[in-house]
Amino acid sequence: AKNAPDVGPYVTIIDQSMTSAQIQATLTSLSNEAQFSANRHAVLFKPGTYNVQAPIGYYESIAGLGETPATVTITGFITPNYGVAKYGTPTWPQANLTDIFWRSMENMAFNPVTDTAQSAPANTLQWGVSQGAPLRRLQINGGLELTNSYCGNASGGFIADLMVTGNVNSCSQQQWYSRNSTYGSWTGGVWNMVFSGVQGAPLPSYPAPPETVLQTTPVSREKPFLYVDEKGNYNVFAPALQRNSRGTTWYTGTTPGRSLSIGRFLIAQPTTPVEEINTALRSGMNLILTPGIYKLNEAIRVTRPDTIVLGMGYATLVPQTGDAALTVADVDGVEVAGLIIDAGPITSPVLFQIGDEEASETRQHHGDEEASETRQHHKNNPVSVNDVFFRIGGATAGSALNSLVINSSDVILDDIWAWRADHGNGVGWTQNVADHGLVVNGDNVTALGLAVEHYQKSQVQWNGNGGETIFYQSELPYDPPSQSAWMDGSANGYPSYVVATDVSTHTAYGMGIYSYFNQGVYITDDNAVTVPDAAGVSVHDVGTVFLSTAGTGQITHVIDNTGNVSNASDADKLQGVIVYP
Repeated sequence: AKNAPDVGPYVTIIDQSMTSAQIQATLTSLSNEAQFSANRHAVLFKPGTYNVQAPIGYYESIAGLGETPATVTITGFITPNYGVAKYGTPTWPQANLTDIFWRSMENMAFNPVTDTAQSAPANTLQWGVSQGAPLRRLQINGGLELTNSYCGNASGGFIADLMVTGNVNSCSQQQWYSRNSTYGSWTGGVWNMVFSGVQGAPLPSYPAPPETVLQTTPVSREKPFLYVDEKGNYNVFAPALQRNSRGTTWYTGTTPGRSLSIGRFLIAQPTTPVEEINTALRSGMNLILTPGIYKLNEAIRVTRPDTIVLGMGYATLVPQTGDAALTVADVDGVEVAGLIIDAGPITSPVLFQIGDEEASETRQHHGDEEASETRQHHKNNPVSVNDVFFRIGGATAGSALNSLVINSSDVILDDIWAWRADHGNGVGWTQNVADHGLVVNGDNVTALGLAVEHYQKSQVQWNGNGGETIFYQSELPYDPPSQSAWMDGSANGYPSYVVATDVSTHTAYGMGIYSYFNQGVYITDDNAVTVPDAAGVSVHDVGTVFLSTAGTGQITHVIDNTGNVSNASDADKLQGVIVYP
């Protein structure tokens, strides 16, 4: 296309000049990456209608380039579960979807056709995944099934801004978060199914079935996306901030927001020096990171308000010198989306930091009115983070004390998965060392769809006031070698989610914390969650599960010495607390 920007060799643009067979062959060839491959792919469909039946693999993002989802309409399906046989007695590995990560689809419409190879239900799109595999801004004219045709074990996922005319069947999904969408209906769910701002959500019924339902989402901002206008020019659309919202941003009209010409972006490739990236950001440019692995000798530093940093095809940042991968100053309106951040060979104190430490030190004095005034100052235009995923080990050996540290106020997190790897490269108690997945020092921070797993201290440490989490998924570390190696002072083990003792206001909805201690040693965690005893602190629908496979040990209480023990005597059974206190 004459107006197509240079997006490098790992972005595939599909248009209507291609035959269905060519598209099929192209998508099939891109879908074969291994779980820890170093390759990355983005596939962009130009406006039009297509007949497609194809797979989607690791490190692959597929998106339409229309201003609305229906501008790119696909009759057929694109599925991570392509070629997996029909319903029946599950066998490994077809019945295991717990490692289906790092892929996404957005901004398209599907008329699903029946996938005869899989014996999928009629007119149903299958999307059997676990973490790091969001669906956004789709119109599905039919049903959606969040598993494969074996209803294989699956461990979570994220949907936002979707219209599904038929039923959404979560089947074997252990947990799932749906935000600001419209469903014909919903069925299924194992331990923790959470809905906010979803038309067609089920009735709230925790813990049986385990459905947590909020009628609206308190604050959100949809992910920025690329599109092509009528003249064939490329732009990025950044949807506006929403409050107390329900349903999609686009179905009843145009999505509110701002449009930026592609000329206002530096389009970086892994060979672009980080100094050049930072110079462009300082000069007021926005940033697109094309697919690939960026080995950084210093942090990418965002210093100006309203800057957009948009990753394509799971662009992956890996610090090489013990610096952060990415920092955002304490400014308004920055949007960061679509990245993987890996720990590097030299331990980083933090991988992604929002706001400076000075801001957070001021904020710790909760009685200081001046500080609290300072604290409000991003409310009208907060920083937002969509689909950013962290890995400590797994793909590459590395360590980092903290994955994400938030010192600014009012930040919105939207689909975060922070993972200290339990398999892959550089994995072990003394190898992929990491304390916390998320540390929140700022006030009024909102987390929508938060998964934090296997870190060696508290998975989440929340020190700011006014925080709110809607959907939390966490597995405790698998690998403490002994009880003495995993003690929080005199307490056995670390709680997964800790709200600091001096916090006066905090709310959380729909939390699942699971244990699978696999070193053959009996490990005890006294509490899965701890919060202060304060009038403004409440937790709704929180539960624990002892995962049976071959683990040992126990979680003694769900929250603050309340709730039943999770151990082998009640394996795979949810121990829920409906409201605390």
